[in-house]
Amino acid sequence: MLGPVKVLSAEDVRRLVPMSTAVDAVRDAFRELAAGNFVLPPRQIFGDGAVLVMSAYHTPTGTAVVKKIGIALDQVPAIRATVIWTGNGEQLVADGSSITTLRTGAVVGVATDLLAQVDATRLTLIGTGAQAADQVRAVLAVRPITHVTITGRSADRATALADQLATEFPEAKFTPSTSIDEAIADTDIICCATSSATPLFDADALPAAVHVNAIGAFRPTMRELPRNLLATASTVLVDQREAALEESGEVIDAINSGTLQEPDLVELGPALSTPPPRQGRTVFKSVGVGAQDWAIAAALARD
Repeated sequence: MLGPVKVLSAEDVRRLVPMSTAVDAVRDAFRELAAGNFVLPPRQIFGDGAVLVMSAYHTPTGTAVVKKIGIALDQVPAIRATVIWTGNGEQLVADGSSITTLRTGAVVGVATDLLAQVDATRLTLIGTGAQAADQVRAVLAVRPITHVTITGRSADRATALADQLATEFPEAKFTPSTSIDEAIADTDIICCATSSATPLFDADALPAAVHVNAIGAFRPTMRELPRNLLATASTVLVDQREAALEESGEVIDAINSGTLQEPDLVELGPALSTPPPRQGRTVFKSVGVGAQDWAIAAALARD
């Protein structure tokens, strides 16, 4: 018999699952995914990506999550979502927008912890939208970052986000910028969180050794990363190969052009057991999988 429904707001999600907890939960979920312990039905996509429905079933616990997302890039907030979790006689309904940004940040934390240099201190964030702040929170949860450059098309938005995060992380220096090439020229880690349809920079503008995360492009028509970065990266890590081949504009372009072959894509779950080398330029491209939502919802259900 199902018990009463637990309803959680965005504020509840943030209070109950801090970023460090989210990173650990998502890391464990990808290990479970690699072990074959999830059933992940293909996501349903409506209106050219305007509405997404994702689900995941965790076989060992018999628990499941379903998330409905509405995306309108011309609105604020751009992402509106609801998450439903059920299992073990419990039901939970939570604000899905906060879970989405939290779990997207968390998977970047997992990938950054896996591939970025251990002593990395400089982070560049490209983008100032809804996903941006959690990208910074995730990287700062796994690396000793002392300098963060926030780059956006709007100087005012970049400054506002820099001021907000400087209050949250007084130990780091935050610098707003509108020049991507200047911001990435001398950095250790880059997080791309935009809805760009064209690459944000050329690989020639990057340092010889840098880790790049890209989470903003979620449609085949979007590309944040240049083809020549994927061609020269020592590792191209993806959350799930099947999802990347279907939804990542960068990966689809690289495969179609012959820049990459499908076996070149390293999946995150198996890589946690057999880590790739931390050398040269590394890339993590995420489009998101239902196991991430399950990870955060399961953590909420435990609290």
